[in-house]
Amino acid sequence: MNLKDTLNLPRTQFPMRGNLVKREPERLAHWENLDLYKKIQDKNADGPLFVLHDGPPFTNGDVHIGTALNKILKDFILRYKSMRGYRTPYLPGWDCHGLPIEHKVSRELRAAKKDLSAAELREECAAFSEKYIGIQRGQFKRLGVLADWEREYKTKNPAYEAEILKAFASFIEQGLVYRSKKPVYWSIPCETALAEAEIEYQDHVSPSIWVKFRVSEPEKHGLPENSFFVIWTTTPWTLPANLAVAVHPDLQYTQIAYQGETYVVALPLAEQFIADCALEGAAAGALHTGKDFDGAETRHPFIDRASPVVLADYVTTDAGTGCVHTAPGHGLEDYITGLKYGLEIYCPLDDKGCYVDDGQVPADLVGVSVLEQNGKCPANDAVLGIIGDNGSLLQCKRYEHQYPHCWRSKTPVVFRAMDQWFVSLDHNGLRQKVLDGLDGVQFIPERGENRIRSAVETRPDWCISRQRSWGVPIPAFYTEDGDALLDASVVRALAEKVAHHGTNIWFEQEPEQLLEGIELPAAFAGKKLKKGTDTLDVWIDSGCSHLAVLKGKPDLKWPADLYLEGSDQHRGWFQSSLWTGMIAEGRPPYEKIITHGFIVDGKGEKISKSKGAMSSDGWVEKYGADIMRLWVCSQDYRGDIRLSDGHFKLVTNTYRSIRNTLYFQLGNLHDFDPANDSVPDGELDPLDQWALKQTADLIAACTEAFELAEFHRVYQLVDRFCGVTLSRIYHDILKDRLYTYGTDWKERRSSQTAIHLIFRALTRLLGPILTFTCDEALCYAATDGDFAPDSIHLQDWPVIDSGLYSEAVAADLDALLEFRNRVNETLEGLREQKTIGKSLDARVTIRGTASDATFALLQRYEAHLPELFIVSQVSLEAADDGELSLQADRAQGVRCPRSWRWVPELVSAGEYGEVSPRDRDALLSRTHPPTL
Repeated sequence: MNLKDTLNLPRTQFPMRGNLVKREPERLAHWENLDLYKKIQDKNADGPLFVLHDGPPFTNGDVHIGTALNKILKDFILRYKSMRGYRTPYLPGWDCHGLPIEHKVSRELRAAKKDLSAAELREECAAFSEKYIGIQRGQFKRLGVLADWEREYKTKNPAYEAEILKAFASFIEQGLVYRSKKPVYWSIPCETALAEAEIEYQDHVSPSIWVKFRVSEPEKHGLPENSFFVIWTTTPWTLPANLAVAVHPDLQYTQIAYQGETYVVALPLAEQFIADCALEGAAAGALHTGKDFDGAETRHPFIDRASPVVLADYVTTDAGTGCVHTAPGHGLEDYITGLKYGLEIYCPLDDKGCYVDDGQVPADLVGVSVLEQNGKCPANDAVLGIIGDNGSLLQCKRYEHQYPHCWRSKTPVVFRAMDQWFVSLDHNGLRQKVLDGLDGVQFIPERGENRIRSAVETRPDWCISRQRSWGVPIPAFYTEDGDALLDASVVRALAEKVAHHGTNIWFEQEPEQLLEGIELPAAFAGKKLKKGTDTLDVWIDSGCSHLAVLKGKPDLKWPADLYLEGSDQHRGWFQSSLWTGMIAEGRPPYEKIITHGFIVDGKGEKISKSKGAMSSDGWVEKYGADIMRLWVCSQDYRGDIRLSDGHFKLVTNTYRSIRNTLYFQLGNLHDFDPANDSVPDGELDPLDQWALKQTADLIAACTEAFELAEFHRVYQLVDRFCGVTLSRIYHDILKDRLYTYGTDWKERRSSQTAIHLIFRALTRLLGPILTFTCDEALCYAATDGDFAPDSIHLQDWPVIDSGLYSEAVAADLDALLEFRNRVNETLEGLREQKTIGKSLDARVTIRGTASDATFALLQRYEAHLPELFIVSQVSLEAADDGELSLQADRAQGVRCPRSWRWVPELVSAGEYGEVSPRDRDALLSRTHPPTL
């Protein structure tokens, strides 16, 4: 018989190669048949409740890899918590309304030359949203995300829309909502106002211009004839709306004489101004203080009207001239100054961003667009032409800076004053209450608190109206005189109707039908009313999710234990949820916030669908979901995450290491029955005790990492445990014992006992990460087949009983294995000299004194040393003095053809031939011959 056939070689059907792309969908179907989500909830029905509230993704396309990362991180946490005994209901959500969807649908309709009513457009948007809900749901499931898909929430559902309106009614009731004409971000292509969270700052090149404003009656202010205030701006197109020039009251200003003209600029900027405008020979002259010019008048450079000098504390000397072009209709600070000085909030633009014919705008500017495309802005060019021709332009240069862009159209936004609805964030101390509410929230990473605090502190009043159709309408009515009816009790009554019929009724019914049965305030009773056309900012939609989803459900709770989203949500969903929570309930809707960074390419640039980034499906079809999940685990998500095929290939190698570890363990448990073959506690071999102590330490470290949501530490810990602790040390040492010892010898059963326990621990530790692989491994362990009625996800978090190992023995083995490194270094020298091939070809001699602690330790474990060092012979020689020494040479005797160990002589094992005495005993101990 071939001696190889007599070895206890690993046997298992657990596939060496994962073939994840093919096998994972089969396991998903198996989980569906098991109703795994319900089984997990039932298992922990009496456990403490943990609620992770899902931030709803927009339903406007395939799942982006950044969204996949988000959902996988959530799944890690929920699976871990369920294994710790928590009840973890998870209701996924979908953000259905708003600009991203209406923008796409409108573009498709224009391409098809279809002109629909608002109600019809909404139907198309709803269908578009529903289509992508189905697509995204399937993509999330394919990632292994487990959720209560039967109860998912949608912001377009009537019941949800009703909750939005009820929350809005509380805004109105507290006196927070007002209507005003003030500058807001305006997207010209989308023809709507934008929220701060819908703004992206991008690198931009603008024309930087210095423009002269002639002073009327200069002698009244100590200025010579032909004097000018010089403004500096990077938005020439706003000059038609200029109504004033602002100076700082306390700054010093100087007169600069040049070729018969005198220019007034701030003294600290005078030298730079002369250089920028190439005024060779000019020099600063008489000084003034800004407040000296209060009441001075200049003339607009190309429109026949005055532009008075006003005082403003926000004027700085960071750049420009210290004389600020002021257009109250095109900037918030300008707007505030305009209110202070009684200036008109003037904005001569229509919704499409074109100058209107209002009697003030020059005729050659009427109809010209301020929209910049491909680096060209028609309005800028036209204005520059006018002031260049009339001599008002001193200088024009390129200016590179960060400028706000529309997140959807990717075009520069404009600041445009128009009538909008706002929420006052400072009314009755609301802003401070919100900041105080953050004191009780935990942030991971901690810097997240500063980010959201800064966003709250600097946020202007919330512009909540949008000029769109696909959204929840602002339920405002207007009289023929333009008076607005926005009443909390009316809104609540309308919410009850919306709960049954959805917000489509706003677009389908006349005001009389909408208000039927609703009592109106006395001032509006009997008056003819018309409906408003604005919809609510969608950040109110998603910001109310905690109210619509968590409140009033017996299996959920408010506030949520956790919100987890990208770091951009400090300005978005985290903040809108915070404001709605504080206004409606008086506290934040979350106990903890975890944020992750953006996924970026090799250049550090954000990866986005608009730039052609591959969807999550593309990565899954290439590598499989478990490799994608392991990649997420490997990243420190608290900062931006670089993505490349190279990163995935590195993670794939780690995955193979983990899978091979499980393969090795399963193979060596093929003849092990834990109930009958386990070695009792206290009788395990020292090496097995050490391995179990290492596993216990791994569990403790991974548990701490999971609690802190530091999943990259789990990756690092498991990678080292599988690649070093097990593969290079424990499994490597065990191979001789597992393969060549007698099947039922205690040493072999001891190692199988330890391997069984380590396998159970490792698959449970990795269950939340490698959801498919660990479930498959458990199935093979339980049934030696693909699928089993049990699941890794129904198991408890692993524990290694401390009674299985001795701390002292584990410490001894640590020291012995550390000494093993010295042995390996010596053996490597023999290999280089071609003295030996494998380490079993070697003999090790160690000399030391009885007082040497290491030598005494080696003596205590002398019988174990050949196995630990994986050599054939170890000799300990006592010496009277001197340092511990180590030598190695070629082993003596003859090599056993079965175990490859060198022994003094071979003995007969009958039909098996001649082998070492130990191998003979192993072979003869078998009750039946092995088969492969």
